[in-house]
Order: sequence, then structure tokens, then C-alpha cells
Amino acid sequence: MSIGFRLKQYIKSYIQNKYLPSVYKKAVRKNKVDKDLIIMADMHSNGIPYSMKAVYKELVNRGKQPVVYCRDIKDMSMLESLKFMTNFMKDYSAAGYVYICSYFLPVSSCEKRPETKVIQLWHSGGLMKKMGYDTKDDIPKDYKGNVTANYDLVTVSAPVCVPVWQQALGLPEGITKSLGLARTDILFNKKWQQKCKDTFYELYPDAKGKKIVLYAPTFSGNAAYPKCPGLDMGLEEKFKELIDYYLIIRPHPHMKRQYPQYFDERAKKLPTERLLPVVDIMLTDYSSTLFDYSIYQKPFILFCPDLDEYREERGLYVDIDSFPAPVCRTADEVIEAIKEDDRFTSKSGEYKKELQEFYQKYMGSCDGKAVARILEAAENLTND
Repeated sequence: MSIGFRLKQYIKSYIQNKYLPSVYKKAVRKNKVDKDLIIMADMHSNGIPYSMKAVYKELVNRGKQPVVYCRDIKDMSMLESLKFMTNFMKDYSAAGYVYICSYFLPVSSCEKRPETKVIQLWHSGGLMKKMGYDTKDDIPKDYKGNVTANYDLVTVSAPVCVPVWQQALGLPEGITKSLGLARTDILFNKKWQQKCKDTFYELYPDAKGKKIVLYAPTFSGNAAYPKCPGLDMGLEEKFKELIDYYLIIRPHPHMKRQYPQYFDERAKKLPTERLLPVVDIMLTDYSSTLFDYSIYQKPFILFCPDLDEYREERGLYVDIDSFPAPVCRTADEVIEAIKEDDRFTSKSGEYKKELQEFYQKYMGSCDGKAVARILEAAENLTND
């Protein structure tokens, strides 16, 4: 381990464990808590993330003016990130509510005021890959402290997720609730669905008359060194055998550097969530996008070339062989499944029932009304 790396880790640890708590404590002495001060915070996105947009819009509709602290830490210098976190901690000291949708370490860097409520919206639903304290890839080994300290409410997509989230994030009982995911409300909007379809065929006119297949894989390993073996197995070439199908590939954003060809202007205009109403078959591996897609109760295939390794290294909460979908290890198996599997070649009533049950089990609390429930639950935190 180099001296430079050790020094960088020491500085990070000092900022997290000494500097930020000091900033917070000084600000507490000057500020009173203002219930109308609402913060939206994230360090993985330059702008309000998709997972928080619906809550932000509804708060604005209700006459609130949330303060936005959303920057991608990878795009900031150390001085910029220090200033960002310092300003956040000052506002945090007086905030009535703080909304986050992923790990946001400044929130957990100190003992917060009990009047301030932290709501973790999280950015994924269902149950698939292990996370949090259940796996070695999520939380830095050198992190001192509890990454989920100070959470007052965590929203999940279905009752089956509650005990898993509670364990993975190290939370006391009663904090994790199956209120649904704010990000999914828009998926139920018919006008939005139609707009997505219209935009899609404007951008992809050659897809008209074909069945749309979306390949949306996540990544293996950690965010600094992401891998996705399925992207290198010749899937695009194999799909040329299927003249009635149109393949679109949308990898996880962490794969942008390795595969820039999949992040073109069309991808910017039509992000993955806006493709879901158009798709006929989803092809994925361990991505939680599958569960958003399951709301539409349409067919899917699991393409997992590294399944054995992934189970061993990352770990899964569920047996994916129990999902209503073929599990493929090679591109040839994917093509064969589309050509031969009865679930794709017939309109089986039993299969539709399986897809409906899958949605209900893993996303049953997502019904287009999650935002209203979440905001009501957040308000009740201050009334208890």
C-alpha cells in the first residue's frame, strides 16, 4: 500500500470523523431547527437523482423549497468536496428533513439533533444482490463508524424486503417500512408511458414493427473497478439471427468509461427508466432495474455468465432459479431461450400469473401512490 494512498485515507477519515462533526456542533450552537428547511442530498449525481425527483416535485407542489446538495464526488476536487460537505453540515444542523437515496456519509458522521429527520428513499427495489453490511463490496474497509447512522425512515418496495434491509443496513426495528419506492410512481402514469413510446420510435425508427429487447446489466466488483462479462460475449452479433427483434444495450452508468458506445445522445434523451414501457423482453443479470420493469409484468431473461463467481464474491439474497425466467450463461443460450422457451413463444395464462405474483412479492408496495405515503410517514416522524 503506497504512502500516498495511506495519506489520502487518513485525510478522508479525519474529515469524516473529526472535521464534519466539529462543523456540525458549531452550527448547532448558532441555529435552531426549522421544520421547513428540507434538504435533498446525494454524492453520486450532478443534479437531483431519479430516485428523489418525484419527492422533490411533490414538495415543490406543496409550496416547499427544498435545498439541493447533489454533486457527483468523482467530479469534485478534494477542496470542492470539502466545501460541499461543510456547507451541507451547516444546513444539516438546522434542517427539519433530509432526503437521501444512497449512502451519504456526511449524514452519518455525527450524532444529529433528534428533531431532524433523515429519510432514506434508496435507489433500488426487490431482492437480488447482497448489499450494505452483508457484502464486502459496499462499505469501505477503512470506514470508521456506522454508514447508516441517523436514519429515521427507510422505504422499501415490498414487505418481504423489510427484514433484509433492516439487517443489511444495521437498522433497529420500525425504521424500515414497505411504503413503496418514490421513483416508481411515474411508471404507472399512462400519459408518461405513451410519451416514452413516442420518443422511443422517434429516436429508433428502425425498431418499428419489431419486439424490443433491453439488455440492462449491472456491474460486478466495486464501483472503482467495475466488470460486466456479458458485454463481451458477442450478444449484438448473435441477435442478428433474430430478425423480428431489436436489441438495445444500456449498461450501468459505472461502465461508461469502458463502453462509451452505449452512452450516446439517444441514451441521454431516453434513460433506462423511460425504456421500460416500450420493452417486450428485458435481459439483465443482477440489476434492480428488473424489479422496476416487473411492474409491467412482462417477460424477462437472466443473463449471468459469472453466476457462480458472483454468488461466491458478492452473494445473493434469493435463488434466481426460482424466478419466472430462464437463467442463461452464454449469448447462444439467450438466443435459444427467445426462440424456443414456451414463455416467449406462446401467450400462456399460467406464465402471466407467475409474472404477476413476482411483481406482488418483490414490488407489491409500488402502486403509483408511494410518494404520498412517504411524505405522510415523514410528517408523522415529527408528530410522534
